[in-house]
Amino acid sequence: MKSRQQGWYGAPPRKTYPQPSGLNRGIDFLIDAHWTPEQALAVVELLDDLRNRIWNHYQSSLFELLRQNIQTECRRHRHA
Repeated sequence: MKSRQQGWYGAPPRKTYPQPSGLNRGIDFLIDAHWTPEQALAVVELLDDLRNRIWNHYQSSLFELLRQNIQTECRRHRHA
């Protein structure tokens, strides 16, 4: 079984990068390190399209949620 100090099959653990979501645990998602520039661009364009469609559909709800989050952070900093 894998330990926290060791990667799969005894390999050193992979470096983790901060996520915008703040998540620091979960399922690893490996990305091929040898994509062509064209493949990488296709994925970036797909993600941009997905983000735009989600934003357009949920725009007013997202604005409200972001506003609430900002207000909460402001209150937290004032009382810190």
